[in-house]
Amino acid sequence: MTWSRFKTHSSHYADLGVSLDLSRLPFPDDFLASKEAAMQSAFADMAALEKGAIANPDEKRMVGHYWLRAPQLAPTPELTAEITSTLAAIKEFSAKVHAGTVAGPKGKFKELLVIGIGGSALGPQFVAAALGQPRKDKLAVSFFDNTDPDGIDYVLNGLRGQLAKTLVLVISKSGGTAETRNGMLEAIAAFKAAGLDPAKHFVAVTGVGSKLDAVAVSEGWLARFPMWDWVGGRTSELCAVGLLPAALQGLDIQAMLDGAAAMDALTRKSVTAENPAALLALAWHFATDGRGAKDMVVLPYKDRLLLFSRYLQQLVMESLVKEFDLKGQVVNQGIAVYGNKGSTDQHAYVQQLREGVNNFFVTFIEVLKDRDAKTSLEVEPGVTAGDFLQGFFLGTRDALSEKDRHSITITLPDVSARSLGMLIALYERVVGLYASLVGINAYHQPGVEAGKKAAGGVIALKLKLAAALAATKGSGVKKRARTPWYDSTYRSA
Repeated sequence: MTWSRFKTHSSHYADLGVSLDLSRLPFPDDFLASKEAAMQSAFADMAALEKGAIANPDEKRMVGHYWLRAPQLAPTPELTAEITSTLAAIKEFSAKVHAGTVAGPKGKFKELLVIGIGGSALGPQFVAAALGQPRKDKLAVSFFDNTDPDGIDYVLNGLRGQLAKTLVLVISKSGGTAETRNGMLEAIAAFKAAGLDPAKHFVAVTGVGSKLDAVAVSEGWLARFPMWDWVGGRTSELCAVGLLPAALQGLDIQAMLDGAAAMDALTRKSVTAENPAALLALAWHFATDGRGAKDMVVLPYKDRLLLFSRYLQQLVMESLVKEFDLKGQVVNQGIAVYGNKGSTDQHAYVQQLREGVNNFFVTFIEVLKDRDAKTSLEVEPGVTAGDFLQGFFLGTRDALSEKDRHSITITLPDVSARSLGMLIALYERVVGLYASLVGINAYHQPGVEAGKKAAGGVIALKLKLAAALAATKGSGVKKRARTPWYDSTYRSA
């Protein structure tokens, strides 16, 4: 890495306060130019997507998560109105909860339990951790994000004595996701055991007409908010899936949307050199030989961004890891993502990164603002803890470069609602552009669906075995009652 290369391959986007440094990727001088035609084709694909083209051909669906922060760009007035009215309803409902106008039978809600999995949990968890202020948030947030009974008990134990003041969001587009359904039933049982009526505490975020929607209507839940088939789970943070829990927590959801809209405006540009998403997509293409030959290690030097790598794992891997391309040819395409945070990882796997197998590239995320306080303690004369954090980041990056380990650096001004919106929008756009470059469908997930079907088969076999044992005289095994929802959702799997 030379000063000349840094000047050529680093960019600062002053209006957003964001910087991108690709100078530590050793692509040749003609690499960007050689990909310009492919990049222009990717821009055209993205423009068509945003205008309402069927961008998910397998499921014959539009892909419209970009409209969530710019409803006026939606292809029909009806979609624009739906997005706008849903946002208004989220803000209104959250304000009523905070004011106590919407409350439980025993007073204002103080706790929020979010039940979801995958995109219905990862985004909300990431945002809650990044922006939350314990003891200052309007509602304290907990999550059921798995079907692990011990994990469910752990969360419920944390809510012990507080269920009467707990609001519950159940998030599932289809209403048939096993993990979410199980968490919902566990929560209902806990509320009933505490002598509480779940319907007076529960809110559904789901597709209109789904099984969950029907349950919420028939039982008279507090509220329902829509999910749309043109928003995939991994890109749903800026619809009701992510905005409702964030608003209830007391976070500035409008700032998140504004930040995302600002990043979209920048990354919509068709001049590659001026578009950070295009540059990142090309950087991924070079770093992985356009086929996932190397993994992406995400190292944010900020504790609040700890969950960002988990969020990116779904966004990047579920979108880009595909067996077939759009022509039906076997490509086994994808980029594996892992990471945690700096400088913690300097005491974990940086040893592997510097001296082990060179099968990765690193994305460093630097945050310029180290704390809200105006002054920081000097842990050494003239040196603060934040100075050490920056030193570890810069030192680690240099140490990796010395061993020909490649890296990208993204610099953010702070961790705020606006900057988080920008970061989410940036990576959503990168994924879309990269998918076009390599010719795959970024918006379906056949591998995930195969796993769900296989799990359904296991459960069906378990029930048959239990029934057979129960039919055996003297077995002592009793048949277990099935719930109607279980039958209708999973017996066909």
